[in-house]
Amino acid sequence: MGEFMKAVSAEPKLHGEVSLPGVRESVSRARSEVREWFGEAHPAIDDVVLATSELVTNAIVHSNADAGDLIRLTVTEAEGFIGIEVNDPGSTFSGPHVRKEANAEDGRGLLIVREISLAWGVREHGCGLGRTVWCAIRAAPLPDDPSAPEPVSG
Repeated sequence: MGEFMKAVSAEPKLHGEVSLPGVRESVSRARSEVREWFGEAHPAIDDVVLATSELVTNAIVHSNADAGDLIRLTVTEAEGFIGIEVNDPGSTFSGPHVRKEANAEDGRGLLIVREISLAWGVREHGCGLGRTVWCAIRAAPLPDDPSAPEPVSG
């Protein structure tokens, strides 16, 4: 479980867990699984699906995963936060990082995750043991600021 989710005091509720082959087609399956676990009416469904898509894509593209390897997706919820964890085989070349080039055509997955998450991180499990990339998303939007002016209808 991600460091952020470890900090919550309540026992996390498991929404779902699935092992996916290390192939691109697994990204759409991961999105479908999350939509099934939460339902379309959940207030955070779009952010959860987006973060899942980016983390699973990164796991497949940037790890040593192939069709024989499994990518494990785990989604939990506790104290108003949704934790998304993706475990992959790891990489001998580099670890996950946010790209510095804002105008890059690709490679912005973790930048997106960083923007929609309250926290994210990486746990390396040791040489040959893989890694877990995780993020925490607010389960419901913050209530509107009561000091904000009311919209004027015209």
